[in-house]
Amino acid sequence: MRRMTPIPTDAAASSSSSSSDAASPALEAPRPADGYAGDVSPQLAWHWVQSGEAVLVDVRTDAERDWVGFVPGAIAAPWKHWPGMTPNPAFDDTLRAAVPPGGKAVLLCRSGVRSVTAARRAAELGIAAYNVLEGFEGDPDENGHRNRRGGWRFHGLPWRQG
Repeated sequence: MRRMTPIPTDAAASSSSSSSDAASPALEAPRPADGYAGDVSPQLAWHWVQSGEAVLVDVRTDAERDWVGFVPGAIAAPWKHWPGMTPNPAFDDTLRAAVPPGGKAVLLCRSGVRSVTAARRAAELGIAAYNVLEGFEGDPDENGHRNRRGGWRFHGLPWRQG
């Protein structure tokens, strides 16, 4: 299990540029989901992590975290390995070790798609798992660029690069 180094909670204000204010997050209730606990906004996920209500689990590949960026303090539990995107045989054990019994996990991937599959698996393991909507980078814009239409980074939440 690879744990990232924590940074101060006020780091959201000094992290990468943002189109919204991380100090006033959208804390709407989780959206219902099929096969896992629900979907949450990046802001609600961060609120839960800061308050100790949930563990943040980054299910992106090691390469994605190394090259694109990571959330300090998140548990690295790749759903798949790069290259080849082969399933990670250690995923279940890493997740069980990261989330205390009765605890909840918020799962983060690039755009909020892989984390749905990972959240369903976590639910099968008995973990209250939530998918982080929009993921780390959000959906691409009309030019194919990410970080401009949602995502952890877009909302100015804490992250670091390589």
